Amino acid sequence: MALFEDAVAHTTPAPLAARMRPRGLDEFVGQQHLIGPDRALRAAIEADQVQSLILWGPPGSGKTSLALLIATRTRSHVEQVNAVTAGVADLRRIIDAARQRRTFHAQRTLLIVDEIHRFNKAQQDVLLPHVEDGTVILIGATTENPFYEVNATLVSRSRVAQLEQLDDAAIEAILRWAITAPHGLGSMHVEVEPAAIAHFIQISNGDARIALNALEAAVNAAPQADGGRRITLAIATDASQRRALAYGRDGDAHYDMISAFIKSLRGSDPDAAVYWLARMIAGGEDPRYIARRLVVHAAEDVGLADPLALVVATAAAHAVEFVGLPEARIPMAQAAIYIATAPKSNAVVRAIGDAMRDVEERRAGPVPRHLRDTSHSQAVRRLGYGEGYEYPHDHPGGFVRQAYRPPDLQGRRYYRPTAYGAEAAIRRRLEEWWGAPEPSGDGRPDDGEEGAS
Repeated sequence: MALFEDAVAHTTPAPLAARMRPRGLDEFVGQQHLIGPDRALRAAIEADQVQSLILWGPPGSGKTSLALLIATRTRSHVEQVNAVTAGVADLRRIIDAARQRRTFHAQRTLLIVDEIHRFNKAQQDVLLPHVEDGTVILIGATTENPFYEVNATLVSRSRVAQLEQLDDAAIEAILRWAITAPHGLGSMHVEVEPAAIAHFIQISNGDARIALNALEAAVNAAPQADGGRRITLAIATDASQRRALAYGRDGDAHYDMISAFIKSLRGSDPDAAVYWLARMIAGGEDPRYIARRLVVHAAEDVGLADPLALVVATAAAHAVEFVGLPEARIPMAQAAIYIATAPKSNAVVRAIGDAMRDVEERRAGPVPRHLRDTSHSQAVRRLGYGEGYEYPHDHPGGFVRQAYRPPDLQGRRYYRPTAYGAEAAIRRRLEEWWGAPEPSGDGRPDDGEEGAS
């Protein structure tokens, strides 16, 4: 078990977060939905019957601690690798040894893989058949969604256990245990003000490692007096200047946060939109990426209900390039607020979607003769090109009813304006020109044959 000495050794030189790893299931704080009494995973760990398992959860939620607890409870031989540093040759060596161990000693091999989402295809191809036949029992740990980031076949051969972000009560329990535990700070007689505890909880964002590191930094910075140390809010704040934000520009946090931002825009909540915008900026998201999403959703979710939304969003995208951060956060916030508070319509995106579907699935009819080009060659007029075309400006109101599509698409309705914002006027105008579409079963206007176009 020398492999885990750094993680489980309870000596002073080791970081506090390492010393405070739980030494048994009863010391494990949080994740009771997985290892609480009568839970299947706890029973499997206690019976040394754990099968291949992928532990998925945010940083500091206990993935490595749980993997190490499984390792200490098993009679299997244990190997640990990091997916970033382990090559194909390393995996082949481990698998060959596991095969011999299984054949000659009837002993299982437990393989713990940190950051399993970083395994490339070659690494996964080497590992997969040996997980399938039981040569190795895989315990993978990842902060990323394994259903997206790990080989689907490998995931299907494993149980996925999702760990949740630790709540404030769990973080407080871990901190207080660290303060009093003999292998923690117990021998240093540390006293921590309630306000300082609250500060550590706040900056941790549910990450136990961050909370413990902040506590340790504050203890090291605190003056010693009367045989102990007192941690005030001022000391705690000074030792941890900035709140940690869990955010990866190409991981789950990236996709989840941009999803929350977009849904806040669509849901007309400007305060939520500005909050998620601020979270992304603080987390280091590329402002160009945010600006592109603003432009897309100005057209997709507002559209012609307020045509200025796209103008504002495009101006904000230009401002990102022109002035950069930190000032660009202001026009981006302006665009986000404008889009969130604008009337909503997805009629434009549905129109182009329906039209693209017809282009892909229906026969591509010819351009009607009266719409064909006659400006480049007068000779084509002898073929009937342009014949019968009526110039709209020669008619009252600049409108004349005539066919503008291939014959088999006459009457198809792609753009169905809503009754909201500026689209209400567009809707009235189109109904005056082409007639009101008949409603379909889902409440949308019927796109069947109706009206000349």
